[in-house]
Amino acid sequence: MQITATIVLYRNSSSVLKDAIESFLKTELNVRLYLIDNSPTDELRSIYKDPRIEYIFNNANMGFGAAHNIGITRSHQIHAEYHLILNPDVYFLPGTLEKIYSFLNVNQNFGLLMPKVSYPDGSIQYLCKRPPSLSILILRRFTPSFVQNIFKKKLDKFEYKDHDYNKIIRNVPYLSGCFMFFRNSVLKKVGSFDERIFMYMEDADITIRTLKIADTVYYPDAQIIHHFAKGSYKNVKLMYYNIQGAIIYFQKWGWNLNRDFSKENIS
Repeated sequence: MQITATIVLYRNSSSVLKDAIESFLKTELNVRLYLIDNSPTDELRSIYKDPRIEYIFNNANMGFGAAHNIGITRSHQIHAEYHLILNPDVYFLPGTLEKIYSFLNVNQNFGLLMPKVSYPDGSIQYLCKRPPSLSILILRRFTPSFVQNIFKKKLDKFEYKDHDYNKIIRNVPYLSGCFMFFRNSVLKKVGSFDERIFMYMEDADITIRTLKIADTVYYPDAQIIHHFAKGSYKNVKLMYYNIQGAIIYFQKWGWNLNRDFSKENIS
């Protein structure tokens, strides 16, 4: 098996989800897709019929990372070369997986890849990030725009805006969980998502753990579209999960606002 992928479901829009599923399956590569459903009912079971899909109904909302870990375990069991963490609100053109697969086969030092990510209108999403500090998270989520403008340089640096997003960026210490393409030989050593984190910040945690074992890369020659609803900005419960995830993250990695990761590309 060349590539497996996991999409975690929870009361998703059928049309948006179908776009994600079709994007992954429209390839000549040998792939398998795990749909891990955290929804209250299994009404999404028949969302898309294809022999390459395995649907798993959890009958409970076990969280983002814990659900993805089910797919990761299955990927290891069938000895897939790569495993993709894929959001249900992402889609991309045919050939995207082939570009990534070919690039990683040539560049064996990379254990985790994220492509260029755009909104549906074509504007870029700045999803390469430096390790978050408490002050950064507070600025981004709890301050009005005029305050954020005062700290624009600090916020821009956090989002790697001091780099060219049209060029490869190596060893980014925080890649978005919307599309995380792992080399399975590396992922086995890294381990799965930290299941104490229900959702949010689990991507920051697993990126840093990956960086301790292998290189990470932002690869703009491949591009995906991400609807990016920013649910935690609008929903109190999701904001709670975000705060909870941040606390676990900082307890794990320390509250030092000036952490230095030696592999981080700061040129």
